Amino acid sequence: MNTKVAFYTLGCKLNYSETSGIARQFTSAGFDTVQFTGAADIYIINTCSVTDNADKKCRKVVIEALKHSPNAYIVIVGCYAQLKPNEISNIPGVDMVLGAAEKFQIIDYINDLTKQPKALVYQQPIANTNQFVPSYSIGDRTRTFLKVQDGCNYSCTFCTIPLARGNSRSDSIESVLTQVKQIAASGVKEIVLTGVNLGDFGIRNSERENTFFDLIQALDNTDGIERFRISSIEPNLLTNEIIDFVAKSNKFVPHFHIPLQSGSPKILGLMRRRYKQEVYTERVKYIKQLMPHCCIGVDVIVGFPGETDADFIETYSYLNELDISYLHVFTYSERENTLAATMPSTVSASKRAERSKMLHILSDKKRRAFYQTQANTIAQVLFEADHKDGFMHGFSPNYVKVKLPYDPLLINELKNVMLGNVLPDGEMSASEIPELLAHSH
Repeated sequence: MNTKVAFYTLGCKLNYSETSGIARQFTSAGFDTVQFTGAADIYIINTCSVTDNADKKCRKVVIEALKHSPNAYIVIVGCYAQLKPNEISNIPGVDMVLGAAEKFQIIDYINDLTKQPKALVYQQPIANTNQFVPSYSIGDRTRTFLKVQDGCNYSCTFCTIPLARGNSRSDSIESVLTQVKQIAASGVKEIVLTGVNLGDFGIRNSERENTFFDLIQALDNTDGIERFRISSIEPNLLTNEIIDFVAKSNKFVPHFHIPLQSGSPKILGLMRRRYKQEVYTERVKYIKQLMPHCCIGVDVIVGFPGETDADFIETYSYLNELDISYLHVFTYSERENTLAATMPSTVSASKRAERSKMLHILSDKKRRAFYQTQANTIAQVLFEADHKDGFMHGFSPNYVKVKLPYDPLLINELKNVMLGNVLPDGEMSASEIPELLAHSH
C-alpha cells in the first residue's frame, strides 16, 4: 500500500500555489494524496508568518493532524519555518522543519519516516535562497493561482517577508507561457497571477531581464485561458501603461488589488512605503476614469506604532472618500527583527481591535455600494464547484460574487447572467438569461 500524504496551507495565494506544486511532486513519486481530515502517514503544513496569529495557527494544525493519525510524520515548511525553525522544532509532534529553499526538495528529505527524539531541521540562511521555483495550484478551484515571482527587495518596517523569502526573483516569460499551456490543458478557465511583489516581475539571477508589462502582453495572446487576474500590485509599480493595457485587454479582467497600508502620510513614512498618498489617489482615479466598473481592493494595516486617533481618522476618511470596492484589513502585530517592533508609541490591543472593526464595517459598506452599481447589468460569471444550501457561486470579471441555485452543469462554465440585488450575505442574486440575449451581448 502506498504511503499517504496530506497537506494544509496557511496564509496567502502564493502558499496555495506552492503547496499544490509540492503535492504534485509527491504524486509523481508514487505517494497517495489524501484529505487533511483523513488518516495520513505524512502531514505537510505550509505556514505563513505575516501576523503573530499564524504562529499560533501552526500549533493548532499540528494538534489536529495528530488527532487524525497519532503516529503520523509531521513536516513544517513555509515562511514561519524559515524564520523560526528552532521554535517550531519544539512543538510537540513535529518531526521535520524545512526552510525556504529546502521545501522544494522535500522528497529528498523524506526517505525515513522513523520518528527521532528531536525534530530534524534543514534551513539555510535566506541570503542563499536565490533560485526561483515555479508552482501553480490546480484541482481545488476553477481558478488557478500561478506563481510568477518570489521574494522582495523592499524594506517596509513592519514586514518579515524579505527575511522569510529572500530577494526578488522571477520566472522567465517562456516558462510562464509553458505552464499556462499545461493549466489550459487541464480545463481551467481563469489564472490569477501571484507573487510576493508581483509588479517587480522580471529579475533573474539578480539582473532585470524584463518587466511585468512585458509579461502581461505575452499572456494576453495565449490560447486556452479565458481570463487573467492580477492578484496584488504595489501602487508605485502599477503604471499607467499597465492600466491602459488592462482597459483594452480581452483577457485581463478589470480588477486590481492595490496595497495602501495607511491613509496617513505620517504613518506611510514610518512604514517606509515607496509612494505618497497622492500617488495612490491618482492610480485609483485613473483606473476609474478608464474603467468605471473596475473593482479595486485595498490592503490596510491598523494600529501601527505611532498611529494616533487623528492618524487613524485620516486613514478612515481617506478610504471612505476613495472610489474603492473593498478592504483587506490587517491588525498590526509586532514581528521579531523588524524596525517597527522597536518603535515607540505602541497602540493598545483594544484600540487596534476597535479600529479593525471600524474598517471591516467600512469595507462591507464599500462592497455593497460597488455591487449596487452593477445591479441590472449583464455579467459573464465563472461558476465554482463548491455549493451550500442549494446554491452555488461564481465571480464576474470585476470580482462581483454571484449566487445562483446549484446546477452541476454550470461548474467551471462562463455564463452570462443578469445581476439582481445585493443579498443579506453580501453576494449578488442573479438570473440566467435566454441564450439568444446572452449571445447578442
